[in-house]
Amino acid sequence: MWEVPVSSIQTGVNVADGAITGTLKYLPAGNAITNVWGPGNFLALQMSNIPQGVTSVKVGLDPSAGSGLVELINDPDKNGVFKITNKDAQEFVVVMTGPKGRTEQRFSLKGLTCETA
Repeated sequence: MWEVPVSSIQTGVNVADGAITGTLKYLPAGNAITNVWGPGNFLALQMSNIPQGVTSVKVGLDPSAGSGLVELINDPDKNGVFKITNKDAQEFVVVMTGPKGRTEQRFSLKGLTCETA
């Protein structure tokens, strides 16, 4: 369901078995992402293969650094970039709503390596 975009912000990122692993590079100030969210480590994901009949897909981090869960269903590219502030305390959350009701998936971030400045 998740594809990981090739990016200069991360390497070896994998989503499997309720966990996200890989290495997140440190982004310093002065680019489009850090101009909004500040310097730090960011995870980029692209959702694909949304099940038929799903009417809402909300994604985000828990706890969030401010944006909370964000609706993704009408996003044309289904890409997301998420600031990881504490990989040991945060989880990546996906909440889908469809004909069978609401489902929630949580992914541990403890297996991520966050590079420093």
